[in-house]
Amino acid sequence: MRILAIDPGYDRLGIAVVEGDPSRPTLRMSACVEPAKGAREDRLAEVSRAVTDAIRTYAPAALAIETLFFSVNKKTAIGVAESRGAILAAAGVAALPVIECSPQQVKLAVTGHGGANKAAVAAMIPRLLALPAKKRRDDELDAIAIGITALAAGLPRA
Repeated sequence: MRILAIDPGYDRLGIAVVEGDPSRPTLRMSACVEPAKGAREDRLAEVSRAVTDAIRTYAPAALAIETLFFSVNKKTAIGVAESRGAILAAAGVAALPVIECSPQQVKLAVTGHGGANKAAVAAMIPRLLALPAKKRRDDELDAIAIGITALAAGLPRA
């Protein structure tokens, strides 16, 4: 199964395409999309375009996205929620099933411990799949981890 995995964000969007089965995942692509600073609607349109382009290019069976985590900063949470809306709309237009993963599910699937920190998740990713050498931001690594988690979760049941 091929999964388009997204770590939603307003300033940065982690995106990855992971395929195979949970015991042998393969990374097809990963990137960090940074919408240009500007009007909110322009930024969200750029997020939607990036997701739509990835759907067209990689033809995934499903889109996996991290659930919204509310922090102290409400302004950031609202921006991430708007980004999630643009991402989910792109999935809806493409009729892609959506797999939502909580941060704890991702940590558990990747490290075996639901309370693991970001460093532990980042350290496990290259042990689980071949990771071509390049500098990656946390958002990109998070998207890869979400993809691995979604492979383990499988498609949502109707």
